[in-house]
Amino acid sequence: MDPTSQDINLNSPNKGLGMKHAEDLSNVPAEGAVGNSPHPLPPGLTEEETEELHTELTKVEEEINTLRQVLSAKERHASELKRKLGLSPLNELKQNLTKSWQDVQTSNAYKKTQETLSQAGQKTSAALNTMSSAITKRLGDMRALPFSNSFSSNYSIRHSISMPAMRNSATFKSFEDKMGNLKI
Repeated sequence: MDPTSQDINLNSPNKGLGMKHAEDLSNVPAEGAVGNSPHPLPPGLTEEETEELHTELTKVEEEINTLRQVLSAKERHASELKRKLGLSPLNELKQNLTKSWQDVQTSNAYKKTQETLSQAGQKTSAALNTMSSAITKRLGDMRALPFSNSFSSNYSIRHSISMPAMRNSATFKSFEDKMGNLKI
């Protein structure tokens, strides 16, 4: 069967049949039809007007089919040209994403968001720096206390007993080193 004579209208009752077969079927009365006419007359139209409308509809459907065939041929040709140029769907996707990302970066919303995040980062950095300084100072104060002062009224016995062990632990030293070196 010649593909150009195929009815590719997806809504057509003759879908997949050659145009020659579709014409043969147009002469067969529809199931349940009354009289010799394949289509009952719509109210308010004469037989002649109905026939003209059917003829025009047939022409429009043929034009649609022709356009679909032309579009399909053009798409195949474009695909072949892209293949010859080495353009793949993945490359096209990459190019589209790159262009979209550039569009986003130049948008006002992105710039405002970037500025806001930059300000938030600066404030967070300042807060962490202040906190680091306070912790470092407190650790320095704790280191400076002699062991005999650990029994003063400010410290509990439990605290003073565990303090030397805690100071000598690897975790405490690692924490102290990191906090001492943390300068933002």
